[in-house]
Amino acid sequence: MATEILLPKIGFSMNEGTLAEWLVADGAQATEGQPLFALESDKSTNEVDSPASGTLKILKEPGETYEVGTVLGIIE
Repeated sequence: MATEILLPKIGFSMNEGTLAEWLVADGAQATEGQPLFALESDKSTNEVDSPASGTLKILKEPGETYEVGTVLGIIE
């Protein structure tokens, strides 16, 4: 079963964030609990861990700003 990778809410007032970079390549193996992507908010940059293990399919490109809850990719 596929797991959606959502842009998380980091901080009380966060409504959007910038996907700084993917730390795992498209089509590569992601490991649950390991850093998956870097997220920039207005106050900091955070590494976000993978919610599951499997093959990463990237849906959104780095450098863009997305709303909290946006599906950034899928782990199959």
